[in-house]
Amino acid sequence: MDDATYFVTDIECSGFRPGVHSMLAFATVAVAASGEERGRFEAVLAELPGATWDPQVRAWFENDEPEALAAATHDPREPAAVMADFLAFVRAIPGRRVFAAHPVAFDGAWIDHYLQELTAGQLLAGLYAPEAEQVFHDTLCLRSYAAAVLGRAVREMSASTLPPAWLGDVPHTHRAIDDALGYAHLLAELFRRSGATAPA
Repeated sequence: MDDATYFVTDIECSGFRPGVHSMLAFATVAVAASGEERGRFEAVLAELPGATWDPQVRAWFENDEPEALAAATHDPREPAAVMADFLAFVRAIPGRRVFAAHPVAFDGAWIDHYLQELTAGQLLAGLYAPEAEQVFHDTLCLRSYAAAVLGRAVREMSASTLPPAWLGDVPHTHRAIDDALGYAHLLAELFRRSGATAPA
């Protein structure tokens, strides 16, 4: 049985370029490979000084997902305080830590940027930054893993193309905690189907 803790994370942002745009909110559901929950963290962050909105992202939120926009901007906290609390949350869970997201290249880039800018940590250890704390021991891309398990192209993988039961029948609302919970269910389902761990 895999004894790692998987920190399944979803972020919401004002654009696609960390630093130029802001991470508005994120949520992490920490689970065992079996799907057993070990903790959760969620926060809304104030926008970075000088950061802007991508006009298309703003229009999408306002026209298509106003409830998600409200959730991602309500009662924001200072980003440095949020990331310090997030580090404390991660450190409090013992054992091997794996950051997981759908896809990891997108959500992971935002978390890594905020960790490096606002804390002494970074997502993974860097060859040329030995002084930085490695927050996670590894990463897992749930989008790529789902494609491999299903034998389909990565481009075909999304919350709308996966069976709802694989996401625990949690609606994909673009509210960070909802989407993180759905992807945490997906992680356990993929492990079960691939035989990587014993069924819960």
